[in-house]
Amino acid sequence: METSIFQKQSKINAPVEAVFGWHARPGAIERLSPPWDPLKIVHQTGGIEVGAEVIMRLNAGPVPLHWHARHTHFVENRMFRDIQITGPFAQWAHTHRFTPDGPDGCILEDHIEYALPFHPISTALMKPFVEKKLNRIFTYRHHTTQEDIAAHQRTKGTGPFNILISGASGLVGSVLIPFLTTGGHRVMRLVRRQPDRTKGEIYWNPAAGKLDLDDTDKIDAVVHLSGENIGEGRWTPQKKQRIIDSRVNTTRLVAQTIARMKTPPKVFLCASAIGYYGDRGDALCDESSRPGRDFISDVCKSWEAAVDASVQAGIRTVNLRIGVVLSPQGGALGKLLPPFRMGIGGKIGSGRQYMSWISMDDAVGAIHHAMCDGRIKGPVNLVSPNPAANLEFARTLASVLSRPAYFTVPKMAVETVFGEMGRETILSSTRVRPVVLEATGYPYRHPDLETALRHLLGKARNQES
Repeated sequence: METSIFQKQSKINAPVEAVFGWHARPGAIERLSPPWDPLKIVHQTGGIEVGAEVIMRLNAGPVPLHWHARHTHFVENRMFRDIQITGPFAQWAHTHRFTPDGPDGCILEDHIEYALPFHPISTALMKPFVEKKLNRIFTYRHHTTQEDIAAHQRTKGTGPFNILISGASGLVGSVLIPFLTTGGHRVMRLVRRQPDRTKGEIYWNPAAGKLDLDDTDKIDAVVHLSGENIGEGRWTPQKKQRIIDSRVNTTRLVAQTIARMKTPPKVFLCASAIGYYGDRGDALCDESSRPGRDFISDVCKSWEAAVDASVQAGIRTVNLRIGVVLSPQGGALGKLLPPFRMGIGGKIGSGRQYMSWISMDDAVGAIHHAMCDGRIKGPVNLVSPNPAANLEFARTLASVLSRPAYFTVPKMAVETVFGEMGRETILSSTRVRPVVLEATGYPYRHPDLETALRHLLGKARNQES
């Protein structure tokens, strides 16, 4: 059996102990999984110590693949190795090496010995494809490692925290949690089913007003992200009421509960949305701008007002006015990718409406920044400093995918299919500036649209689709 070798080496600007520790904590696999080619952990025993095993599901094509790996070697702060037990390769041995490079630096090296199935035909045909894919994946992994560790190093003196999160399984929550746990924070999740206390789960029933935190360990921070998806289906009266209740009632319940705690958390971060500003055309809005007059603006006003009990209790309270979070796993980008990949993408309506976006990594990074920076309270716009008109967004996405963007979705079609929801979300123009994040020095990973899309989709500038 002929084996091949792939290596990727990068300088990480952090002590070797910090880099190794990041890899050893829960959530590292999720943070290292590229969003354009994600994997899901099906079963895991242990971490990276010898004998630990993990079974992952990979969505490679129409038929998901399962990968069973076992850790076989471990030297603290120097290396660990995992091998494939079953999976897509005939052989796979992955050695992660960590070499000190001065007191504040580390050389991270991934060394992989692999063999393809059905040798020799597959090696000749598939090796270039495999090497290209491995390079894309490990370029992403090393970049994410560097940026995540840098974020945690910047806030080193403020934690670790015990953090309670609602909406843990949502688009943002599912990425935020591994980001926090790899940084050494402990995360507890609010769930609406029978909780598993060994996993830090706490039961709540917002509809019945039930949330008991009396027997919970000390909580340093609360991040409230749960809420009905506003972008699914038409806004019937029943849907509108669910949107309101899922935001206002749940926020009030959390705020009142933590306000009554014997030792309240230091900070309460509650999701809101840039829908607060409504349809404003070309006007540039910041945190001091007045609210709009749309349904979603009214929802956001009530949503933000529902944190009052937390404010009155003296808890530092932050309203996260979240923009359009870019991720190929869902949200606006997830819906746009299929038509754009087929070459039938383009602008919506006039294309002049502004879209205030933020990359997923910057969304979770900004939440972490707001959590740790004691100067931040009240409304905070979670958006990139460079909002894009819909036409610009369409052309940039098409360019990154090496596809045309000639089509137009007529305004009338959006209004006919989606009604009020389409007018207030898809056709609405909200141009927002992140004044608070800029004033407090948040370092954006992806301030411009093309950089963000290339990172999220694994597309280097010279790379074919």
